[in-house]
Amino acid sequence: MPAADKDPGVEPDARFSFANERTFLAWNRTALALIVAGLAIVQVLPEFDLPGGSRIIGIPMIVLGGTISFSSYGRWRANEQALRTRSPLPPSRLPWIVVAGITAGAVLAIVIEALAGSGG
Repeated sequence: MPAADKDPGVEPDARFSFANERTFLAWNRTALALIVAGLAIVQVLPEFDLPGGSRIIGIPMIVLGGTISFSSYGRWRANEQALRTRSPLPPSRLPWIVVAGITAGAVLAIVIEALAGSGG
């Protein structure tokens, strides 16, 4: 634990710490997948009929991946602290961030495809 924590509590059962770490790593795998998908959309896919269409879809995915990765550390740390102090686990906004981001990206992709399809 970082030195900034004034009350580190007691060492939790290792199984819970390992589960917390696995969850942290799963969030980061999700973040990495979003970043790679965003890069692939921007760099590999052919341009849409709509100028900048691939960037409009890909860049928010990269930002979403970065946001999830950054947020997952705070989530891991809050869970670890709760385990050490035998407190309830704090609620997480990460699932909402993922759902909102992916849904917005899907809607954006549909709109861009509809606009590009209507031009030709």
